[in-house]
Amino acid sequence: MVLAVVTVGALLMLVPFAFMLLNAFKPPGQYSTEGPLSWPSEFYTEGLRVYWTQVDFPLKLWNSTVIAGSVAVLAVVVSLLNAYALGIGRVRGRLWIVGLFLLANMLPQESLVYPLYYVAKEVGLYNTRLVVIIIFTVIQSAFGTYLLASVLGTFPRGLLEAAALDGAGTWTVLWRVVLPNVRPTLAVLLVFFFIWTWNEFLIPLVMLIDNQTQTIPVALASLQGDRLMDAPTTNAGALISLVPAIVFFLIFQRTLSRGITVGAEK
Repeated sequence: MVLAVVTVGALLMLVPFAFMLLNAFKPPGQYSTEGPLSWPSEFYTEGLRVYWTQVDFPLKLWNSTVIAGSVAVLAVVVSLLNAYALGIGRVRGRLWIVGLFLLANMLPQESLVYPLYYVAKEVGLYNTRLVVIIIFTVIQSAFGTYLLASVLGTFPRGLLEAAALDGAGTWTVLWRVVLPNVRPTLAVLLVFFFIWTWNEFLIPLVMLIDNQTQTIPVALASLQGDRLMDAPTTNAGALISLVPAIVFFLIFQRTLSRGITVGAEK
């Protein structure tokens, strides 16, 4: 019964993707006259070509990959260092600090846009990939710190005491004892941070106004005008834009599954 419900839910989640695939290869005239539910009368690929050339997709792909990849790696490193101090270092006021990270993670991005915009302008980083990387590294590491601090708070003290007796210092304990044990969790965070950052729209829309720095979600939104939208081109663009994230997920699917399984066993 449970398997049937899960299967039905999964199929329902695939419905929007089926509509996107159906309309990505449908001529605009047919879409206008017969609607989005009709089967394509011909294999229309002009929408793919228009999107590829109009938004300069290879450049947008590079921007999104650099930003999402940099954020994923940096946020994992920052999260690990913060959580090591909070979970194992047992700093004073640990619970308050972890709660503060949780609260920061719950703040809506709309409330952060203007302060971030003002600071970016003041320091001269506005309209650069670096400012988006810094912003999302901080945002993602807030969640990562909260999660890892909870994990490291239950780290076996016997391992730490044994390492201390062997003369291991703080950094040695981190890289030789703690890191190997939490590597599956870090791998899960890396995958999540990459996909979350890849899909971000609001802050890149505000911070990246130049065609040379924009990401794929922002470029996709630029296809829609005030009063007119080329639906086949938009669907084709959404289809192409989705492929890199799916490929990344499939590559790291085993890593993600292993990390979740290890976390459950622990």
